Amino acid sequence: MLDTTVLRTAYDLLLEAASTAAEAPHLRTPPPGEWDAGRILAHVCLVTAGTIATVATVASGEHATYDNRHALDAWSIDRVVDRAGGLSGLRDRLRSQAEILCAFGGSALSAPELDTPVPLLGLSAGALLADTVVPLRGLFGGLSDVEIPTHTSQLLALIPDRTAV
Repeated sequence: MLDTTVLRTAYDLLLEAASTAAEAPHLRTPPPGEWDAGRILAHVCLVTAGTIATVATVASGEHATYDNRHALDAWSIDRVVDRAGGLSGLRDRLRSQAEILCAFGGSALSAPELDTPVPLLGLSAGALLADTVVPLRGLFGGLSDVEIPTHTSQLLALIPDRTAV
């Protein structure tokens, strides 16, 4: 059994930050090499979609891997921004994706499925963060503990008169 309460909270905080950013009269220009609000949300959409695919692959009894390189590709990120229709569409997409991913909590996955080893390749800003094998449940923890809070802080830092949390 998987408790997704922390993951749901992480997504809720990110979506709240995204709403605040959308309501701001203007946003700060991101530092060189960083993303604007749309690209941050598109990246998280890509990460979430990739995680959903990995979890669904394990649930279907197939061999799964997780590689986040597609979520760092500028063309893919810009394509998601365009297809979602901007910040509002990205927020709606991410809200739906979070619901789908969190629905794998509770009894949706068995303990053996959650313990399934998943080869993980994780990069950030061109640097290797992880090239290892983690249990499937580790993907949920990585999102709730690191990935989503990091991007929430990044998004909040773009809002004038706000500091990152």
